[in-house]
Amino acid sequence: MSHKIINVTVRDVRFPTSLEQHGSDAMHTDPDYSTAYVVIDTDCGLKGFGFTFTLGKGTEIVVCAVEALAGLVVGKFLQDIVSDFRGFYRLLTSDGQMRWLGPEKGVIHLATAAVLNAVWDLWARAEGKPLWKLLVDMDPKQIVSCIDFRYITDALTEEEALVFITCMGCFSRLPEDLMLKEGYPAYTTSCAWLGYSDQLLKQLCTDALKSGWTKFKVKVGADLEDDIRRCRLIRQMIGPSNTLMIDANQRWDVAEAISWVSSLAEFKPLWIEEPTSPDDILGHAAISKALAPLGIGVATGEQVRAPCLFLHTYHWLMNQ
Repeated sequence: MSHKIINVTVRDVRFPTSLEQHGSDAMHTDPDYSTAYVVIDTDCGLKGFGFTFTLGKGTEIVVCAVEALAGLVVGKFLQDIVSDFRGFYRLLTSDGQMRWLGPEKGVIHLATAAVLNAVWDLWARAEGKPLWKLLVDMDPKQIVSCIDFRYITDALTEEEALVFITCMGCFSRLPEDLMLKEGYPAYTTSCAWLGYSDQLLKQLCTDALKSGWTKFKVKVGADLEDDIRRCRLIRQMIGPSNTLMIDANQRWDVAEAISWVSSLAEFKPLWIEEPTSPDDILGHAAISKALAPLGIGVATGEQVRAPCLFLHTYHWLMNQ
């Protein structure tokens, strides 16, 4: 893997998904699903591809941030990167001047993600494997060596992570051939974007059920009565044995979240995703505690700005 990175390019790619309300939720009513798409070129012709997800406006800002990070990547050898991936991550997130724009949150974090994704892709291609295969073939020590534990050791140390991953591999890892044959459990949100009509919702639910889907997520948070009606409709469509989940995309204050979700408890959602500010650990704790007697969990992490916030939220929820 002596491939030398000679160029990093990035494109602003947008899709007009807002025209038919694809992707719409209580906080993002007119998203145009878009991406800052990164290509890494090497001296031997091998390329790595990565992207970061955006909603349209502002993608050009992420593109500028990627271009600002490119100077930290061009000239590096892939072997040097993968032999110290943690150090490479810190290189991108700890530049003495650019880290002032984050660090590890906001636009600069999105740009970093796009570059890192492209490097991971380049690594997998150099090994002749799909990325998932590269990851599952790593031993626990190698996986842990890629993680930057700065700021999170009070919740999880490197040694604890190594023990955890090793134990998971020994007792919980599904056979790879079974995964390839049956796939990995997943849910669909595609049936119930907030801007969809009831007619479209019914049709998409019918199609999803025929395709074998058993877990469905519904966007909520704009109007309580409408949420009650839509959740009732979805539950009727999927039946009592399939799984229903709801997602508010950070819409509510803490007390409002507890009250609103309690009103939807009759539809037996497995969890409420992002009920309040993604950075409010204590708020999520209060919501989780209040909803636990109703059998409703709390899911979060999608919009958490920094690893330390993510891990501390996870650590708190897992210890309840």
